[in-house]
Amino acid sequence: MNILQQFFILIFPVLFALTIHEFSHGYVAYKLGDDTAKRAGRLTLNPLKHLDPIGTIMLFIAKIGWAKPVPINPYNFKNIKRDTALVSLAGPLANFISAIAFSIIFNLLYSPTASQNIFILIIFYTIFINIALGLFNLIPIPPLDGSKIFGAFLPDRLYYKFQQFERKGMFLFIAIILISNFAGLNIIGGVILPPIRFFVRMLTGVSI
Repeated sequence: MNILQQFFILIFPVLFALTIHEFSHGYVAYKLGDDTAKRAGRLTLNPLKHLDPIGTIMLFIAKIGWAKPVPINPYNFKNIKRDTALVSLAGPLANFISAIAFSIIFNLLYSPTASQNIFILIIFYTIFINIALGLFNLIPIPPLDGSKIFGAFLPDRLYYKFQQFERKGMFLFIAIILISNFAGLNIIGGVILPPIRFFVRMLTGVSI
């Protein structure tokens, strides 16, 4: 499979997974009383509104990327810790639900003789990328969603200190990805690839 074919097959899975992830953040935030995402034009399923330049570049360099974070104002929530965690959980949860939904279609259409069918491959990678994005974001390192979910279980004093680390955490996380990628260590992949493989096989019956 050449680069052009890979791009054609992956464009829908990547855009869909990133878009549904960020839209879900904004939608849940809106339902919990914060309209920041809506006012910023991010309460939309238009993928162009959610693409992040650095995250997109990282996707091609390190095979791990992200979308532009949906803006939220936690001070609009009734319970900052709880509601921030719910908003953060919404993204990965939307990815997992999407993976399950596409797996139903996959299992209805898949057969060994159709394994190289372009449509089947697109559905398979939609499942794969949704699982991968959901699990990746559950890593409890700022600014990933998992850090905010983890933070909800911390005492208030530690919670606010932990959240202050978010900006520095972003640079640290990018450094870890780049160093591990160029050094051939694959630190992040070593953590999330086993569960990705497990859930992909569970949903599709296909080993990767």
